Amino acid sequence: MTFDITVPELGESVTEATVAKWFKAPGEAVARDEPLVELETDKVALEVNAASAGVLADIVVAEGEDVEVGAVLGHLTEGNGAKPPEKTNGDGRAAAPTAKPTAVPAEEPVLSPAVRKLIEENALDAGAIQGSGKDGRILKGDVLKLLEAPAAEAPATEAPAIAEPAEAVIEPTQTAREERVPMSRLRQRVAERLKQAQNTAAMLTTFNEADMHNVMAARTEYRDAFEKKHGVRLGFMSFFVKAAIAALKDIPAVNAEIDGTDIVYKNYYHIGVAVSAPQGLVVPVLRDADMMGFAEIEKRIAALGAKARNGKLSMADLSGGTFTISNGGVFGSLMSTPILNPPQSGILGMHKIQQRPIAVGGEMAIRPMMYLALSYDHRLIDGSQAVTFLVRIKECIEAPERLLLDL
Repeated sequence: MTFDITVPELGESVTEATVAKWFKAPGEAVARDEPLVELETDKVALEVNAASAGVLADIVVAEGEDVEVGAVLGHLTEGNGAKPPEKTNGDGRAAAPTAKPTAVPAEEPVLSPAVRKLIEENALDAGAIQGSGKDGRILKGDVLKLLEAPAAEAPATEAPAIAEPAEAVIEPTQTAREERVPMSRLRQRVAERLKQAQNTAAMLTTFNEADMHNVMAARTEYRDAFEKKHGVRLGFMSFFVKAAIAALKDIPAVNAEIDGTDIVYKNYYHIGVAVSAPQGLVVPVLRDADMMGFAEIEKRIAALGAKARNGKLSMADLSGGTFTISNGGVFGSLMSTPILNPPQSGILGMHKIQQRPIAVGGEMAIRPMMYLALSYDHRLIDGSQAVTFLVRIKECIEAPERLLLDL
């Protein structure tokens, strides 16, 4: 029996993926649930596993090609790949092989959705394109090569005789030391969304600073007992998640988003925590973080961080955030202006804790200080609201007992 290897559901609002890597070649044996191919979407990479043990019969979509949900990637033959026994007549002699119908060549070449879209947009004749894929299949690169050819072959128009500056001499070794690699779908999507945020939102950033002395003292005093009881280390992120939720409840506009001409206020708190993964920046989400205690927040962050590093994040882990916290301080950043994560209206930037002299009670003291940054969409959030929001976080961090007393 032969099974189709198809593109599974990719998650909320994701309809297309790129074939990143085939783990098996045609003819190789495959175990049940063994990864066959890796797909890369604009949010996460995921693996498609074998539905049954058998042999990879063929690959329909090559690496680098775009596919839609439900598209056939290849075929898997169930079993160990051995030829089935020959059919015999009643007297034991082998039956004559049944003549297979001659395959009628298709009038049109088989095209992936991305290739078909590119051909239609540029009014090209698919039959005139030389395919470089398997069995002459037309790849996206073949279409792009054809589109670039006229520009490259166009005769140069005569220009007035103007003295041109001498061209810089490029040493051959310079080009040899360059490396050109295609951007991954995830990196393309990150770039697209960051540019979208800049082009769409009226983005501003306001700054403040927080004295981390009391939080650090509480963490030092209760760190061992906390870890012994809950099995997870007490970090700073749980304090900031709690402080952010308190501020979001006071200033609901920061937890809202713009949808056309409407403002959608979210009465739930799904906090995204930016994580640097091997594939790039990802933002897994703590759902209903307002219902969590310090220990559960730390456990969830640790679990999501491990999944991000291992490339195991699902679409559910990345979807639905209402507010984001980014900690550039773990990389040594002293100050930054974080970019909004659309369609969210606010993002909090944490930074490096640094000992600095400040005035405390009219006297000079050396304190562990952290700069805080809130980038926000000025279309929805007024400047006074943004400043009040950040001051609220500062107050909760400098006096963490406020979080327990709901002040």
